[in-house]
Amino acid sequence: MSGLLEGQVALVTGAGGGIGRGIATRFAEEGAAVVLHCRTGVDAADEVARRIRGLGGRALVLRADLTDEDACRRLVAGAAEWGGGRLTALVNNAGVQPTRELAGMTVAQWRAVVDTNLSSVFACTQAAVEVMRGQDGGGSVTHIASIEASHPAPLHAHYSASKAAVVMHARAAALEYGCLGIRVNTVSPGLIDRDGLGEAWPEGVRRWRAAAPVGRLGRPQDVGDACVFLASGLASWITGHDLVVDGGMSARAAW
Repeated sequence: MSGLLEGQVALVTGAGGGIGRGIATRFAEEGAAVVLHCRTGVDAADEVARRIRGLGGRALVLRADLTDEDACRRLVAGAAEWGGGRLTALVNNAGVQPTRELAGMTVAQWRAVVDTNLSSVFACTQAAVEVMRGQDGGGSVTHIASIEASHPAPLHAHYSASKAAVVMHARAAALEYGCLGIRVNTVSPGLIDRDGLGEAWPEGVRRWRAAAPVGRLGRPQDVGDACVFLASGLASWITGHDLVVDGGMSARAAW
């Protein structure tokens, strides 16, 4: 690896899931010390942390319910304390993607998705900025959005709306935090492969592979590569940008 993130301290939320594990692994491979957040996927996060340590890297697992604003602040504070008072990169990856018809959706069901996917991004970013603004070099924040922020799918109204708001939050935060040396961007993945996806949704996977210009599903490390780039010095003049990582699917005509 090239050591693009050597000396950085990064916090990756939702690191117990497939995409989060891929992001955390790629950050560690590029030299960052990584804090892996999880809510329920403790065993998975611990496994990634052990793998990182086995390769000579530094990793810590912290649990938190990110629908609780105070928990978000404690998580960021714990990550910075472990990092010797520093936090140079935050990746807001934690999220949920339930399916439900819009017509029968309750406000509670709507809020459950918005609080997890959007409000946690706001709270974690706000807490991270308080650490980053006082350190040399500032820092970077990357939100994991989705191509559904601009291309909604049936039964995903709450998810798509939350991800569209995440993209706009990043743009607004980039505008206000740029003077502090803090860059804020989003990565919008397409369909990312995971264990059992082909069996659970064979027709959808087949259609994606047939339609995608590169002819395959995404991999967690594809999202991780994009996040590494945005957190690195190679992206020092990039902020307020949405980096789409979907194998070219968004370039296809819908007619």
